[in-house]
Amino acid sequence: MSRESAEVAILKGFVSPAPTAEGAAKEVIYVEFEDGDRHNPLNYSRAKKWAITLTACIFAAITGAAASSFSISAPSMTAELHCTQLEAALGLGLYAVGFGVVPLVTSSFSEEVGRRPVYIFSTVLFTLTQVMVALAPNIGTVIAGRVLGGVFGSTGASLVGGSIADIWKPEERGIPMSLFAFSSLFSIGLGSVIGAVIESDPHLGWRWVQWIHVMVSFLFVVLVLIVMSETRSSIILTQMARSKRKITRDNKHKAKAEINKESLWSLIKTACSRPLNFLLTEPLVQSFSIWVGFTWGVVYCLLESASPMFESVYGFNVRQTGYVYGALSAGAFIGFIANIYQDKLYRIHYAQKKQEARLYLACISALCLPVGMLIVAWTAAPEIHWMVPVIGLTVFMAGVMVIFQVAFLYLADCYNIYASSAQAGQSLFRNTMALVFPLLAPQLFTALTYRWGLTLVGVLAFLMAPTPFVLFFYGSKIRARSIASRRILAADAQASETSRPGVEKVLKFTMP
Repeated sequence: MSRESAEVAILKGFVSPAPTAEGAAKEVIYVEFEDGDRHNPLNYSRAKKWAITLTACIFAAITGAAASSFSISAPSMTAELHCTQLEAALGLGLYAVGFGVVPLVTSSFSEEVGRRPVYIFSTVLFTLTQVMVALAPNIGTVIAGRVLGGVFGSTGASLVGGSIADIWKPEERGIPMSLFAFSSLFSIGLGSVIGAVIESDPHLGWRWVQWIHVMVSFLFVVLVLIVMSETRSSIILTQMARSKRKITRDNKHKAKAEINKESLWSLIKTACSRPLNFLLTEPLVQSFSIWVGFTWGVVYCLLESASPMFESVYGFNVRQTGYVYGALSAGAFIGFIANIYQDKLYRIHYAQKKQEARLYLACISALCLPVGMLIVAWTAAPEIHWMVPVIGLTVFMAGVMVIFQVAFLYLADCYNIYASSAQAGQSLFRNTMALVFPLLAPQLFTALTYRWGLTLVGVLAFLMAPTPFVLFFYGSKIRARSIASRRILAADAQASETSRPGVEKVLKFTMP
């Protein structure tokens, strides 16, 4: 019998192949989870699932706060280090770019070594980058520390969505994913508020903002060591197989992930190339990337411009402008509540609308963006109470919160096994815009004034508002023309076929 013909049916985890050409029969016993097995992350207790979810979301919150608190404490930093506003903006923008670029490379490491080691590694090094910035003698060191902070912060934060997918079933992920989006956006406003309070104290300033981050990050490292369990099932099964081989002293027990295992370099190459391919060829990814990228760029633009705008228009000091940023947190909270309602709409209308059932409130949020911006643009005036533009910021951020979650869940629903690649492509474009917008904001507002600059932003948001409406009505037709979607539909059809009663599930495996 040739090697090529040594293909066997695997049923209930047991393989008994025909003899190979050398006449030596081989036996492989797959190690798999039993029904209800507590080692399976999907079967963790709800308390453990929520502990892991909340811990992961805290990391997203810490990295979000590190962006906004740096921005609002920039005045004392530029004064002490004798640097320009553009250099300070680079420290903000390059930190964000790390969240788009670095996960393309580092996401593969969690497939190789597991989620927990990557969480520990990234949190420890992220903490050290905060120390580096706090002790920086010049702006070059600050920028280098911010770049490294983006590298290690993104490495851990990029795992949050995967960790949630590891432990929650698809129909259960709405609230955990909404909590992830909420923690990322709520912390942006909260970081600005806390940073402003510290910045306004003449005895503290920007270095103490960084030291506070060091303390919080160190406590989080301890929390990760205590709470964070491994959630990637393939890693757990591999560990179980290794333990079994040590006990039996043979090589029969294997995890499926150990068979025909790809090299780390191959995983990295795929992780880098596939998201770019999706970004360049997939209409759904392209439309969402442009829309969400613009939105995220405006958020970072506000981090740079809201403080000087309220200072110039209303004569606010740093502490008062910090409280204005609290509107971003309030908007994120409103968006979080809206997302809970959207999750109910999804469950009610999924049978009829399929993936597009995720987009009901996204259509409303698309209108919140231009409305919020135009409110800020045309009410930020000395004769109008400052609460009115703050309401505009709140409306805008509520829309951002809904859109941010939809960007994850809708693409995950549409691309299934390719979800991480679709999301990585969207994240790359989104965080690139977070670099570009803060760099252009000072020139924009200097040339057009705050009123007309924000009016331009509002008009652009209005022009992009049809995006979710088009996807809501025509998303299924767009997917039907997508190469990736056709592959997913074929895989789902095959899975449905093999799951019918009387059809034996067969997995073919060629012996080496």
